Amino acid sequence: MQGFNKYYPPDYDGEKHGSLNAYRGKHALGDRARKIDQGILIVRFELPFNIWCGTCNNHIGMGVRYNAEKKKIGSYYSTPIYSFRCKCHLCDGWFEIETDPKNTRYVVTSGARQKDEEWDPEENGGYAVHDTDPNAGPVDPLAALEKTTAAKNYAEQVQAPRLEALQTLSDHYGTDPYSLSLKVRKRFREVKKVEKAKQAADEQFKSAYGLPETLALAEDNEELRVEAREAFRREREEAERESRKRRKVVSEVGLVPRTPARMSAPSGSKSSSAVSSLRARILQNTARSSASLAGPSRVKPPDLKNVIRR
Repeated sequence: MQGFNKYYPPDYDGEKHGSLNAYRGKHALGDRARKIDQGILIVRFELPFNIWCGTCNNHIGMGVRYNAEKKKIGSYYSTPIYSFRCKCHLCDGWFEIETDPKNTRYVVTSGARQKDEEWDPEENGGYAVHDTDPNAGPVDPLAALEKTTAAKNYAEQVQAPRLEALQTLSDHYGTDPYSLSLKVRKRFREVKKVEKAKQAADEQFKSAYGLPETLALAEDNEELRVEAREAFRREREEAERESRKRRKVVSEVGLVPRTPARMSAPSGSKSSSAVSSLRARILQNTARSSASLAGPSRVKPPDLKNVIRR
C-alpha cells in the first residue's frame, strides 16, 4: 500500500515555506516541469495524423505518443497557439507540430512532413463539394437578398409571436409555484378521499356476498344498470320460449298430464294397466319440468340501486 501521509521535517515552517514542494525546492508537477522556467511543460502528445520523419525518412503512424515539449508561441484572437516539439523514436531527429485555431487543425512546421490523405473530387473527375451542378450560373445577389428578406419576415411575423406566446404561457404557469402546488395537493386530497370511500364500499359489498378480494368491480353507472336489465329480460324471454315449446310438444302428442289424485286409481280397476301407469308417470315428470322452467318468468328483476359496482 502506498502511504498518503506527508512527512513534515522539524524545521518546516508553514508561514515561511508555504508548502512542502517549496520547502524541498520542487515543482508540484515534478519532472514534467523541469523546463518550466523557459515556458515549456512536458506533456503526453499523440500524433493526430500520419507523418514522415524528416531526419530518418521513416513513416510514423497516427496515434503514436511522445513526451512532447509544450510551449505557447502566440494567440489567434483570444485562443492560444501551442507548439509540440517531439523527438523521433527511430532516430535522434526532432519535429514540431503547432495548433491552427483558425482552421481547427494541426500543422507540421519543422522536422517532418504530413502524409497527404485528402481526396479532391475535382482532381478525380468529379465536382466540388458545394458545386454539384456544373451548368449552374452565378448566384444572383438579388435572389439571395429576397430569400434573406423572406426568412427575416417569417422570423418576425411567425416565429417571434410564437416564442412570445410560449414565454407568456411559461410565465403564467411558473410565476407562483406555491399556489399551483397548493391547488394540486388540494385536488389530490379530494380524489383520494373519494377513492377511499369507494374502496370501503367495495370491500363491504364483497364481504356481504362472499366475493373474492381480488375481484375487480366495475363502477356503478346508468349504462351498467340498463345493460343488466336488458340481459335479465333476454334470459326471461328465452325461458318462456322454451316453456311454450315444451307445452306445444305435449299438446301435439295428445297426452294430458294427470294429477296425483287421478293417478291414485284403485289397483283393482280394469281400465288401469301397466302402459297407462307408465304414461301417467312420464307426463307427470314432463309437467314438473315445464313448471320449473316457467318459474323465472314470475321472478322480479333485482333492485340495482344499492348495488355498488366498480
